[in-house]
Amino acid sequence: MTVTTRFAPSPTGRLHVGNIRTALHNWLLAQQAGGRFLLRIDDTDAARGEERFVTAIREDLRWLGLDPEHEERQSEHLADYQRAFEQLRAAGRVYPAYETAQELELKRKVALGRGRPPIYDRAALAMTDAEHAEKEARGVAPHWRFMLDHSEPIGWEDGIRGTQHFDPVQLSDPVIRRADGSWLYMLPSAIDDVRMGITDVLRGEDHVSNTAVQIQMFTALDAAPPRFAHEALLVGSEGKLSKRLGSVDCAALRERGIEPQALRALLARLGTSLPVEPVRETAELVQAFDLGTFGRAPARFDEAELDRINAAIVHELAFEAVADRLPSGIDGKAWEVIRPNLEKVSDAADWWRVVTGPVEQPAFDEETRAYLGAARDTLEWTQDPWRDLTARLKTLTGRKGKALFLPLRQALTGREHGPDMASLLPLIGETEARARLAHAAA
Repeated sequence: MTVTTRFAPSPTGRLHVGNIRTALHNWLLAQQAGGRFLLRIDDTDAARGEERFVTAIREDLRWLGLDPEHEERQSEHLADYQRAFEQLRAAGRVYPAYETAQELELKRKVALGRGRPPIYDRAALAMTDAEHAEKEARGVAPHWRFMLDHSEPIGWEDGIRGTQHFDPVQLSDPVIRRADGSWLYMLPSAIDDVRMGITDVLRGEDHVSNTAVQIQMFTALDAAPPRFAHEALLVGSEGKLSKRLGSVDCAALRERGIEPQALRALLARLGTSLPVEPVRETAELVQAFDLGTFGRAPARFDEAELDRINAAIVHELAFEAVADRLPSGIDGKAWEVIRPNLEKVSDAADWWRVVTGPVEQPAFDEETRAYLGAARDTLEWTQDPWRDLTARLKTLTGRKGKALFLPLRQALTGREHGPDMASLLPLIGETEARARLAHAAA
């Protein structure tokens, strides 16, 4: 059986780090098994879904390098859901209910107040034909619930959580269809998983109870359920579930200068026992991916860690991979000089301004200006002008260490730190270097 996974986002917003992690893990699972990774746009909620987000989802997956083999949209399969609905209705597995949201909330509070689980009491099943007719005569449309089978427990072997057991009596019959005829998540998802041949569903642990319900839906549809695995949810760096994680989306990360390789490297191993390292090659991430390494503790997403990995990735990027994002004038040699000092590729523009000038020099005291004047007069443009200059100045002035090097760096770059001056000075060039030293000495 070909391993087939899917990523099924709703087009109600941009992909955030939690979505991205789910997509990446499903892609890795399929890649490792030589299987298929599919994209399903869950767009049955016409009121909230927007086409611009469908486009954004595709762009984000492309940027991440997670190209699906095939794409489907739920809105194109409404007839499939209707057929399955009629099948389940004929089998007595779905039933109409009329409670309002307010009535259901009141029932929930009453149950909690009496120390009982806040599950639906199946009051709709006790309605008489006359009561149904009265609702229909008044034009009150029902919502529809899937009737769980209470006769035996629900269980499965979870790829991360191990053996799972649920007592269906402790679960509410889920609403699968709204009064306006639109579909909720669980039944269409199960129908699509059957039709698309999904063999493995890897998702967040907040879906565990949904899985218990959906397993009964697969059975009611005369279909074998896929394998399920539920991973721990992401938390923020403060150690608790963070609403802000929902705002850390692909667009924001790209704007910050995060490389897709860095995001993949972090999210691929976040929440596992594997080391989080700046792994550039996806083949290495694929080879090491193992559900057995996933832990049960919440996975902590730290943007500072992402920045650290991003900088390490940038330090390894070849000139050809970034050339179209660099300022005019930077060639391969200049990139290799500047690259070790970058956290983001966009930082190269700042360092290139150091090369091309002008630079803002600090105010030097009289003694330092005299020293820089000597540097101007001593500078010879040899094959290694920086080392030759500092060697001569050391002999001439007796300076060494910081006193020897720092004023020169400040005069030539306006900075106290930066790229190796032996490599940077040839990029600045003889004419500009002499002019900067002369200005500092004046």
